[in-house]
Amino acid sequence: MPDERPTQPIIGEAPAFLEMLEHVSRAAPLGRSVLVVGERGTGKELIASRLHYLSERWGKGVVKVNCAALTESILESELFGHEAGAFTGAERTHVGHFERADGGTLILDELATITPRMQEKILRVIEYGEIQRVGGAKTLRVDVRIVGSTNADLLALAEQGKFRRDLLDRLAFDVITVPPLRERTEDILTLAYAFAVNMASELRHSFFPGFTAKAASALLRHPWPGNVRELKNAVERSVYRSENPESPIAKIAFDPFDSPFKLTATEMPARQKAEAARAPLLPVDLTLRLNDIEREYLDAALVGARFNQRLAADLLGISYHQFRGKLRKHKFSGQPVP
Repeated sequence: MPDERPTQPIIGEAPAFLEMLEHVSRAAPLGRSVLVVGERGTGKELIASRLHYLSERWGKGVVKVNCAALTESILESELFGHEAGAFTGAERTHVGHFERADGGTLILDELATITPRMQEKILRVIEYGEIQRVGGAKTLRVDVRIVGSTNADLLALAEQGKFRRDLLDRLAFDVITVPPLRERTEDILTLAYAFAVNMASELRHSFFPGFTAKAASALLRHPWPGNVRELKNAVERSVYRSENPESPIAKIAFDPFDSPFKLTATEMPARQKAEAARAPLLPVDLTLRLNDIEREYLDAALVGARFNQRLAADLLGISYHQFRGKLRKHKFSGQPVP
């Protein structure tokens, strides 16, 4: 039976996100191997699945494998299958993922964790379309499209000799880069509302009352190092912790570890120390530089608030009248550029 189409929607209208989706639409029908790269939590697995369901292989199977979760021997058995008696405990023949995905797509998540020996075996499948089960002598033909996903820099790993360059060349017919959430500011509130509605439904609330302006501002100001996954967790946590399901969410529970008794690190991380020690470049025209910074923050606040000036003012921690004054000072229209 072919897998059903995914039910989880892909939400976003930020230019960087829409450009990436257009890239997916162009690459999907080709049937070539593709890499999906991006930071943790950006939704690479959804994009990998989209490549399958927009292709001519959508009616066939799509098999997903988390390579980091399996040892080399288990991964080999899972990918290529094994014959009965191939090793202790192998009581019956096991059909591997390459056979299960024949005619369809095999998604290899955490691709960078695969050992050199397994990389060589996967390269052979791509080049010749042939596999052998573990402990078997018979060669089997398979027609599988491989989609790899990773948050690692495979080019750097290849230069270090930790990832086969010839395999990377075969896998990277094209590379889809999923933008981080910080580059999709316009999507934050839309995604947050969708996650909140789903959580309210799971909790059997009759409706979701929305976010207060302060909570919306907090969502837009947060850097989201964990990307969409972090946003989803924070929003769902906030809805579940809300004492009155009929009142708008006023506080975002960003950190599940937040507590008066929270354990603290004894040292500042090395990266933060380096940033703190970094001195500004001199000489500089301070007035001009401050004006540039102010304009930059005004522009970022307007974009982040979708040109809602009151919300943009809140994002900058100033009053609406102060914000209007700064727009006039820098000759901003306060409206999106057509």
